[in-house]
Amino acid sequence: MTRIGKSFLLLGLVVAVFHPVAFAQMTLVPMDQTQTDHLKAYGLAYWMLQAPRGVNVEWLLNYRGGSFLIKDASIAPQEATLRGVRTEIISESTANQIHQLIEAENMDVVLLEKAPKIAIYIPPSAEPWDDAVTLALEYAKIPYTEIWDDEVLAGKLKEYDWLHVHHEDFTGQFGKFYANFRNTSWYQEQVRIAQEAATRAGFTKVSQHKNAVTWEIVKYITDGGFLFSMCSACDSFDISLAATGIDIVSAELDGDGLTPGYQQKLDYSKCLAFQNFTLYTDPMVYEYADIDIHPNMVDQILPKDEHFVLFEFSAKLDPVPSMLTQCHTARIEEFRGQTTAFWKDKVKNRVVIMAEFPGRNLVKYLHGNWGQGTFTYFAGHDPEDVEHLVGEDPTDLSLHKNSPGYRLILNNILFPAARKKEKKT
Repeated sequence: MTRIGKSFLLLGLVVAVFHPVAFAQMTLVPMDQTQTDHLKAYGLAYWMLQAPRGVNVEWLLNYRGGSFLIKDASIAPQEATLRGVRTEIISESTANQIHQLIEAENMDVVLLEKAPKIAIYIPPSAEPWDDAVTLALEYAKIPYTEIWDDEVLAGKLKEYDWLHVHHEDFTGQFGKFYANFRNTSWYQEQVRIAQEAATRAGFTKVSQHKNAVTWEIVKYITDGGFLFSMCSACDSFDISLAATGIDIVSAELDGDGLTPGYQQKLDYSKCLAFQNFTLYTDPMVYEYADIDIHPNMVDQILPKDEHFVLFEFSAKLDPVPSMLTQCHTARIEEFRGQTTAFWKDKVKNRVVIMAEFPGRNLVKYLHGNWGQGTFTYFAGHDPEDVEHLVGEDPTDLSLHKNSPGYRLILNNILFPAARKKEKKT
């Protein structure tokens, strides 16, 4: 090789060292209206965080619907193509321009560092309804572990970063399904399994057993855990806490009467989110309390074509609610459940309201701190089924790839992966 040829070879090596092409390019996962599959985009971000890849992901709050920036231009695009997720390959210079825009506007960068370990609280018996979070996780290909009361009371929660509870009854009233479903096989099976679990744990009543479970979950949150609840798991959880040591279960369900003066003995200070509510203890009433809209009144209060609206938060001053409300639209179509929407005056002042029905004194989406951890309550059962009924087939998320309601669920799943930042207020 000539001297000139050797010189060019050496120059090429120097350029390769100081200007590596692979690192000069990055993968942007847009989360605005251009995204082909918003839900699987979350799965891509989670997948990049997992070992052995362990690639940090930047969550660009309020930038193009809460986009993700991955400092990888080889593995991420290939995996995105397999998942049907739209990506854009950008240069380091373009990434710097995006960061400059974020610094100047109501935007922020949150670094996602480690894939959180996820637990889903779910009974071992077959349930005649779906779980929106489980559907979202399976569609996005995000792994999770199922746990129930035995694992909770055995102290297993500390093994997980994030816990989800959906349509659960923590009051021991068997979902308030007595009036309409007490003669069905699935209801009787659920009662049997719950009673056996209570006996196995050393309790004489299901209500006592469930109350012990709620306090173990509170301990998990206090120690730094993240709780995400939907539908009746929101209000029944707080009711169980307020009624600790009080019998609020009717004789038809547990064989004895209510504690005299039970309503006046409730301790709202023990509740995470709610206050000053009145219980409905009649087993023939399909409702726990006046925390949310009574199912019989939903049609009169909220038409089926109603929308709730997400609040816009300061990304730099309030990064947590900003993360939890990232979406490509601020208006989301209403969906119902046993717990459809919370009355605003029943929500404690220290709780952050993240979505409401304007002008209706009703809220949909709440978040709060408790000890070292947090809780998030999302009313409604299935974001893509306005009125999901017992026995209906599960929602096919391949038909709802860009669901804004399901995006809110998946925001919560990535939330524990974020590097903790001090608030600037």
